Amino acid sequence: MAKARTAYVCAECGAHSVKWAGQCPDCAAWNTLSEMRLAVAAAAPAGGVTATGLDDLQLDPEERYATGFSEFDRVLGGGLVPGAVVLLGGDPGVGKSTLLQQVSGQVPGDLPVLYATGEESMRQVSQRARRLGIEGGALQVLADTELENVLAEARRNESRILIIDSIQTMTAAELTSAPGSVGQLRECVGRIVQFAKRNEVSVFIIGHVTKEGAIAGPRVVEHMVDTVLYFENDPASRYTMIRSVKNRFGATGEMGVFAMTGSGFREVRNPSAIFLSRDTLTEPGSVVSVAWEGSRALLVEMQALVADGGGGYPKRVAQGFDQNRLALLLAVLQRHGDVQLGPEDVFVNVVGGLKIAETAVDLPTLLSVVSSFRDRPCRAGLVSFGEIGLAGEVRPVRYGEERIAAAAKQGFSCAIVPRANAPRQPVKGIDVVAVTRIREALEGAF
Repeated sequence: MAKARTAYVCAECGAHSVKWAGQCPDCAAWNTLSEMRLAVAAAAPAGGVTATGLDDLQLDPEERYATGFSEFDRVLGGGLVPGAVVLLGGDPGVGKSTLLQQVSGQVPGDLPVLYATGEESMRQVSQRARRLGIEGGALQVLADTELENVLAEARRNESRILIIDSIQTMTAAELTSAPGSVGQLRECVGRIVQFAKRNEVSVFIIGHVTKEGAIAGPRVVEHMVDTVLYFENDPASRYTMIRSVKNRFGATGEMGVFAMTGSGFREVRNPSAIFLSRDTLTEPGSVVSVAWEGSRALLVEMQALVADGGGGYPKRVAQGFDQNRLALLLAVLQRHGDVQLGPEDVFVNVVGGLKIAETAVDLPTLLSVVSSFRDRPCRAGLVSFGEIGLAGEVRPVRYGEERIAAAAKQGFSCAIVPRANAPRQPVKGIDVVAVTRIREALEGAF
């Protein structure tokens, strides 16, 4: 084994430093440098891999593997690409191992799959497979934490899909650091990526998350893989969402919705139906918006509650929506909408535990606040979207016509949208009200 040396690695950016410091010299993060031992690799011989002309490549760029879940295929960008490395993160017990074991049992039978686990025994994997109703087929199971053994077994079985559960348990023999350390994570992920690209093997990597919700380890690990997926779930809901935050082969921000049952995950093909409660749409403070998630429209219900603050500093609380954005919108509403909230407490919630980051929900948020403040419901069958500017203007958002068409399919009869998003041709079944200012939107909603 080559002689090891000591270095200090930043957990945020992965930068190396020869000595410890309180602040990383590259990313300026504080208290992120940790000591690790690095093995000095032997110099690689000259030559080796040679360049190939683009016209000489005989690969099918459109080839993808179906995972058995159309929602999961959507998140991946249309299926699993050969040679892709997918990093899947989520809270403990959210169902990462369950989902990937279901995928391993549903891929086409001619694709050999190796499920390598460092956290469970063979008996535990067998018990879960029996509960999920997974048949053996071409699925091979390996319980080992030595990465070299896992990759060697994948070569021996000529596996086309490799699942590693989890990366924090894998170790490289050349490093003396503990499993899950910064050095082990970087080295193991680097070798996995190299193995996947050279052998055209698709790899799923399960990663643990920190208390902040980010995948444990240096941020550079996410940069090395092709796709990063996160589980998002509300403990009070039985629905689980998987969102892509990075994807080299598809749309970033794509979301798939699943329901956890006694026999594993079941995909939800019409997510808009589960996030809308028809009973509350006629109540004050409730307005439906059309958010855009990845490559499709998603109808969500925005709820607001305006209550007497009873003196003191008024509260501005948002769930599933940027709280700072809420304070900005309320200031614009007071200035350009002539709605004086004063000392009132304002609470905004996105129904279903969703987290909406785009500005298209600005307009429905303000409409729901005014509806609750006036204790007056908006007109029946209303849906709305649009960005609010500081001057009180209603600004357009992307995919306006597609959002209106999605609302019409769900049975909504009226849409208040920015004038620039108004369709050129009438949409059957829905009346479009185009507005340019907040006052016009308030008049159209009530």
